[in-house]
Amino acid sequence: MRGMPGRSGGRGGSRDREGKPTTRKKFFVRRRKVCKFCAEKSEYVDWKDVKLLQSFIPERGKILPRRISGTCALHQRKLQSAIKRARAIALLPYATD
Repeated sequence: MRGMPGRSGGRGGSRDREGKPTTRKKFFVRRRKVCKFCAEKSEYVDWKDVKLLQSFIPERGKILPRRISGTCALHQRKLQSAIKRARAIALLPYATD
């Protein structure tokens, strides 16, 4: 199958029926999310602040990942431990029904 004309692998650009490269649609560039904690210059994520922690937990009760929440790696680790502490003393639910 290798090197046969007409069979496209996966790495090449998109082409039309005649084999000519097509023009791609231009999409807007999504802005990078800014860490909420870095913007406020807070070094400590308080496990008692339930209202803040709930914004990082959807209805199912899972912790939102960095790529969705926009937090930096340092604050995501602190946020994770704060949520787990709040769950341990029943301020936040582990999961919903």
